[in-house]
Amino acid sequence: MPDRFYRAARHDYTIVDSLNDSLRFTTRRCLTTYQGNLCATSTFVDPEGIPAIWHEFGELEGVGWAANVVGGAHEILWFACFFNHPRMRAIGVSLLYHALEGGFFREDGFVIPYRDIPSDKRYLNYLHKPEYDHWFCPGSTAHIALQLLWAADLVSEPLKSQLTEISLLISDWLWNHVKRLENGWYPRRCQPDGSPAPFNAMGSAPDPQFDHSGDGTYLLWLWVELTRRGFKDYRKEIRAIAEAYRDLGGAFGSINHDTYDDHENVAYSVGFRCLSRAAQLLRDTALYDWALAVCLHGLEKFEMKQDRNGVATQGLLYMEDSWDTSYLWENAEAALAYFEAAATTRIQSYEIKGLTILRAAALHHHGDYGFLTEGVDWNNHNGQWRMVNGKQIPIHVGGVVYGDVNYTQPFLNNMHITAPTLYYLETLARRIQEKQSIRYLDGEENGLTTVPLL
Repeated sequence: MPDRFYRAARHDYTIVDSLNDSLRFTTRRCLTTYQGNLCATSTFVDPEGIPAIWHEFGELEGVGWAANVVGGAHEILWFACFFNHPRMRAIGVSLLYHALEGGFFREDGFVIPYRDIPSDKRYLNYLHKPEYDHWFCPGSTAHIALQLLWAADLVSEPLKSQLTEISLLISDWLWNHVKRLENGWYPRRCQPDGSPAPFNAMGSAPDPQFDHSGDGTYLLWLWVELTRRGFKDYRKEIRAIAEAYRDLGGAFGSINHDTYDDHENVAYSVGFRCLSRAAQLLRDTALYDWALAVCLHGLEKFEMKQDRNGVATQGLLYMEDSWDTSYLWENAEAALAYFEAAATTRIQSYEIKGLTILRAAALHHHGDYGFLTEGVDWNNHNGQWRMVNGKQIPIHVGGVVYGDVNYTQPFLNNMHITAPTLYYLETLARRIQEKQSIRYLDGEENGLTTVPLL
């Protein structure tokens, strides 16, 4: 295969097959109950769904960035709606009730996003220790508010109103407490009162991405969404924030809370998805063109155009120069960005890039239960083994030197391919109506799935 950012479709295992496996893994291997509602057994699990309690995410669950229960519920409900799947609908609804009733949302709109499973205590960030419990990421909190709105669109009353109410409370708290910095952008981390926290996760040094993290993009996105839905009118502020973003040349610093790089691929994807919505709301074609040229085309820097070290990397994006593993939630977000661009511009090359990413991701399932790896570690950046209680734990599937990470986040890296796959089926796929079903084909006339007519 020549060196190019492309991967052909597999006829024996489609991107919809990959989606089904990821959801099967989450819903059949990674759920338990808490106070009568479904929740994740852990934020970090192995291919059998066994919690990796040695990992810093291993004894956590909740609504936060890595745990992502609201985002996961939204994607499960989206699947249930598209495929008319009552069981998945029931799972998604139960997960949302866990989010609402699990002690993560205060009455004033402040969010405490993580539950430490052994102690049942709530923490502000993924480190879940008292000595580090002095910061949260405001953009990631805004993302939770967005996810609540998206989930509300897929459920009926009274849950719909409950989700919307919490989202609006979170939004008001963020608007009233989190202010922009001198450069016009938002702080990556804040103290519990909303004031800036300019240090790294450990609090041991200044954060080099403090004033230009892509995490802040979710705040702008939230103001856009609230305005679009008619809850508020932030148009003046949206324009000022978007212009500040553009003046920076884009805020592309790490979104992931445990990485530190000025250019993280997912920050480009989120930047495009947010700025394109802001441009549409403001009717600003120049802003859209800039987002297309700088944010979307900025993803080209991260393209892997060949397999590396015997690992199937062609068609994936690596995360960033300082941590060049290819993580799959970031790849899913890039696929979404490309599909949204294709839907707006009708440029097929964007569609093919999105399909390429999903086809490449589909090569990284393992085991009997549908597990999709957290990341493709093609150069052993993560290390081959970790010593835990005197025992060697394999970091890669099969203990290999180069290969797929042996762990994943059920609602994030394992499952985020759900969103671009469903978006593609709904928006870009070609439909052929038959007597009792609809057959879906991709832009290269490859069959994807057949859905029975109701």
